[in-house]
Amino acid sequence: MSKKILVTGATGYKGTVLVPKLLAKGYQVIALDTQWFGNFLPEHSHLTVIKGDVRQTGDIPLDGIDAIIHLASIANDPCGDLNPKLTWEVSALATMQLAERAKKSGVKQFIYASSGSVYGIKEEQQVTEDLTLEPISEYNKTKMVAERVLLSYADDMAVQIVRPATVCGISPRMRLDVSVNMLTMQALENKRITVFGGQQVRPNIHMDDITDLYIYMLENPEKTQGIFNAGFENISILDIANMVKDKINCEIVVTPSNDPRCYRVNSDKLLATGFKPNKNVATAIDEIVNAYQENQLKNEDRFHNLKWMQQEVL
Repeated sequence: MSKKILVTGATGYKGTVLVPKLLAKGYQVIALDTQWFGNFLPEHSHLTVIKGDVRQTGDIPLDGIDAIIHLASIANDPCGDLNPKLTWEVSALATMQLAERAKKSGVKQFIYASSGSVYGIKEEQQVTEDLTLEPISEYNKTKMVAERVLLSYADDMAVQIVRPATVCGISPRMRLDVSVNMLTMQALENKRITVFGGQQVRPNIHMDDITDLYIYMLENPEKTQGIFNAGFENISILDIANMVKDKINCEIVVTPSNDPRCYRVNSDKLLATGFKPNKNVATAIDEIVNAYQENQLKNEDRFHNLKWMQQEVL
């Protein structure tokens, strides 16, 4: 009998890529999402899609679920700050309630998508998992609290926490408000990239690598319990812009920024388990350029979380 996996946030940017990979490997998947941004998942005999809110924890079917991959949250800092109450309910309280129900239902594994931004602003050249957490936004704070709650369940199930870097690359439920994707789309549409500040260094991870990592954790619980950074390229925003410019003829305009976030994550702990990334920022840029040129990618409002939530959700 194939394992049964609950994926929350399953029709989001990462979930839409992860779920088909799980299905291709023979897993049965229950996909839960509010579908605020639509549903781009393909139909499949082993897939059950539930349009539901993770806050209604009692309605989530956990019978027979072997593992939970918990992606659902109000994604990114500006969206988290739009409605702090909603952010705390979705990203912290619902996680706590889901963990408690998972324990009572006998779920064996709980894989949680936290964020590399929980560290706040760090001076260290290498941000490792043992540094203090000093979150500066509602989004980061809820992730930190959810992590700590989940770790308290480590005796009841395998708790596996990922702190991903900024994800880049193609998804059917695209996001064009994350740095690599956004800068590439600006170059394609306007032949001009606006960089705010530019010197801030941010860690990045390709969509295929982060989704492969969730499956790797699912299949290697003995090696991946606890907290793991996941980001393999620490690149300044200006350097990303120049990488885009190498592919697309465009100008780069640098303007002042009030965003102080600058950090380099170290993922040696994860690499030591045997996980290996296969793609990078350059791959992501190429994929976005190709998709755009082949008319498979358009700049839609729903690919910008903040704009869409302001218009359609809140």
